[in-house]
Amino acid sequence: MRKIYIYGPIGTQQLRADYGGRTGGKVHREHVREGSGSNIRKIMQQLETAGLIEASKNKGRIMTKDGRRTLDKLAGEIQEELEKKMPELKKYP
Repeated sequence: MRKIYIYGPIGTQQLRADYGGRTGGKVHREHVREGSGSNIRKIMQQLETAGLIEASKNKGRIMTKDGRRTLDKLAGEIQEELEKKMPELKKYP
């Protein structure tokens, strides 16, 4: 969800490349492989059903206002908790 928030509109293919990894490495050289598209599609469909992202016109998916609000609120809560544990983080806005 964070990648859609930052890089959106973004599609399944770009997320597959981001969440891929390396294969081989024993006898042959390692090669980059894409991640599973099925998992990414299902996650994005669930986020769409929840109303946090929406499909853009042939460009992938983007965040909705509710999705942005949810992530911003969550980030603020996490920052407050971290500031309680580490007061030196208060200098960062």
